[in-house]
Amino acid sequence: MSVPGFRFCSLLLLAVLFWCTVSCADREHTHIHQSHAQHSAPEIKLGAQQLISHSVEELRDRSIGLLANPASRIGSAHLLDTLLTHEIPVTALFAAEHGFRGDVPAGEEIQDGTDLATGLPVFSLYGQTRRPTSDMLAGIDLLLFDLQDAGVRFYTYISTLGLVLEAAAEHDVEVWVLDRPNPLGGTYVSGWVLEPDLTSFVGAFPIPIVHGMTIGELARMMVGEGWLTTESEPRLRVIPMENWTRDQNWDDTGLNWVPPSPNLPHFTNALVYPGTCFFEGSTMSEGRGTFDPFMKIGSPGLVFPDESRQRLQQSYPALLEPVVFTPVDIPGMATNPKHRGTEVSGIRLSPLTLQADSLRPLELGLEIFREMLRYAPNAETNRFLYNLAGTRQIDSFLESDAAPETFWEEELEVFMKAREPYLLY
Repeated sequence: MSVPGFRFCSLLLLAVLFWCTVSCADREHTHIHQSHAQHSAPEIKLGAQQLISHSVEELRDRSIGLLANPASRIGSAHLLDTLLTHEIPVTALFAAEHGFRGDVPAGEEIQDGTDLATGLPVFSLYGQTRRPTSDMLAGIDLLLFDLQDAGVRFYTYISTLGLVLEAAAEHDVEVWVLDRPNPLGGTYVSGWVLEPDLTSFVGAFPIPIVHGMTIGELARMMVGEGWLTTESEPRLRVIPMENWTRDQNWDDTGLNWVPPSPNLPHFTNALVYPGTCFFEGSTMSEGRGTFDPFMKIGSPGLVFPDESRQRLQQSYPALLEPVVFTPVDIPGMATNPKHRGTEVSGIRLSPLTLQADSLRPLELGLEIFREMLRYAPNAETNRFLYNLAGTRQIDSFLESDAAPETFWEEELEVFMKAREPYLLY
């Protein structure tokens, strides 16, 4: 080998060795960082886990109904399986929107039936009725409620909880809410407080769009503030978590994300959902019919200006990439999505942080929504937009260039004080 050739090979070998050393060091640093985070924060014990650890003996002489979905897990085991393993007398199952097994797309009715895995009856609370009936509650003296919420007012599990508490109070059935983390954390609170004349199943209580409360805390507030229509006070017990703190987003918990509904397949979808869900109140696409719902958004013929995209990227820690997509039917996720089979131009929204109070997904999504409405040919809003916003003030926002938070700052202060007595963490 010639001298120049030998020198070249030597330099190449040194470069490879250097790259391997740096790469291994980076991987080791990442591993150490993650390991330190895992060991420095105590394990979060969910309400369901606390139930099994400390209160399972209280269940043995009860006749139990269970309202749950696929996210109702302790580790890898579903709560139903855990209860049956402990020989707890579960006699009936209840299904909210998306079904007990979580395979029903948003808005589709669920029929009563039988759970194939256990043979137990499944009563639908998202079909002909959304409120448990006398027949459903017959023979039940305790209803366990274990649903993973998404942290936003228009996610319908909150409304189901309210109706369950009302029906249970009428039939003298005790309700235990097994608490779970708010995936957006407990410090990020944002959006309009619901106005009474816009009460609906996607907005049942006078809380902001992003409320910063766990579902157990919300149950306490529903009862304490007198928001429920009952003659007698519900017999409510919240089984709290252990070691969850308000400053923890889902990514901080160390818990695996199990989709609470088909179109929130990953935590990142749930993270941007508070803002991009507003596309459901328009003719524009919120990304249903793709595998990136609420992250891919757009409208046929849209030309989204680069200036708008760059301005939003400078204001929020997120990447907005131009994208073209075609919504299609996806079994278990989307049936007849908007613009099915039609090419849609828009953006793919990728958060650069998993912290909700840093990303401010509601404000970001509203700003994208306002900007796209201005440039999407023939795009229109519909009345459902008012149900999502909980106010008609959204019209003023869409007509302005003002920052979203200027429209709700004062009413949030009132809510923050009102929620304090009900906080558990």
